[in-house]
Amino acid sequence: MGKFIRAAVVLLLLASCGGGAGRFSAPNDLENACSIVQERPHYLRAMQAAERNWGVPVPVQMATIHAESRFIGNARTPFRYALGVIPMGRQSSAYGYSQALDGTWDEYVQETGNRRARRDNIRDATDFMGWYMHKTEQRNNIPKTDARNQYLAYHEGHTGFARGSYNAKSWLLRVADGVATRAARYDAQLRSCRRR
Repeated sequence: MGKFIRAAVVLLLLASCGGGAGRFSAPNDLENACSIVQERPHYLRAMQAAERNWGVPVPVQMATIHAESRFIGNARTPFRYALGVIPMGRQSSAYGYSQALDGTWDEYVQETGNRRARRDNIRDATDFMGWYMHKTEQRNNIPKTDARNQYLAYHEGHTGFARGSYNAKSWLLRVADGVATRAARYDAQLRSCRRR
């Protein structure tokens, strides 16, 4: 009986320490922008700050985050496997809410001087997204309100978008169409609940 009690105490202690994982979990209802910002008001504050700094509308940010990470703060790409069983590392270095790649994140940090920025921090992730989409408007002439093409450039990179690399990826075009639809829906929802 002593081993059972010890095991139960250890499990209880581990469970009480596991609360950190919850801070990276997604909001409960990802289909409703009002529900997201009611549950996580700091998300809205972060996105509004990015909109002020970079001009990217909140619904465009929200729809892009939904497509990239489903609002999971520590999201990573899946592992690749050789022969179906031998782990070969992750598909890419994408991490966090915005799924920023290591190199692009480093460029953001260097250009903005935001040395303490973290990809698993919603405020930093939305600022990164605003910075990137601002550059997209400058380099690729895509308005910040154009959720579909902003997403394509976000996914493919500025050069890839300019080359039209997305045209060979029917699945990506479907995702981009979904981002545009979701951005419009989030915009209508946010207007209806008077959160903007």
